[in-house]
Amino acid sequence: MTLSNKLTLSRIFLIPFFMIAAFPLPYQETFPTWLHYVRIIAALVFFVVAELTDIWDGKLARKRNEVTDLGKFLDPIADKLLVTAALLCFCAEWPFYVWPSMIILIREFAVSGLRQIAAVKGKVIAAGKLGKIKTTLQTTSLTTLLSAKVLGLIWSPLNYWITIAGHVVMCLAVVMTIVSGIEYFVKNAEVFK
Repeated sequence: MTLSNKLTLSRIFLIPFFMIAAFPLPYQETFPTWLHYVRIIAALVFFVVAELTDIWDGKLARKRNEVTDLGKFLDPIADKLLVTAALLCFCAEWPFYVWPSMIILIREFAVSGLRQIAAVKGKVIAAGKLGKIKTTLQTTSLTTLLSAKVLGLIWSPLNYWITIAGHVVMCLAVVMTIVSGIEYFVKNAEVFK
């Protein structure tokens, strides 16, 4: 197994730790304040480290000429799992995140289905440029929202404005999610023939 594929697997391995730190606990107001701070900071650290592995694994694979079909398969799955984990945590805090989450999940299942059909026909569909922009917008939004929580520990007005910025970027991410999903099906229409 290549080093880049190991990095991708480490991203998947970090997801449960991120969720433990990020998911709101029942009766969390009864816990000591310091524990709340540690959990929020840990959630941001786990998420950022997982995202850095996404940047490093691709660069490393290209630099070392280790681009593999396994990597093309695992990388998007790791991205989807991390984004889904973060969205689930935010749905618990902001119920309106159910809608962006559902749109994102529908697109991911549809594209995964397309990839499976293509794989049966011997074709591997790698992530496209719009798909990468979509992933960047999603992770930027989620990182911004997590950062707002950490910065809110220092000064609460920071939390408010950075949270608004995170929601705006998520709206852009949802639009790009739809556009990139359509692009996958248009570019790979021959798979259905």
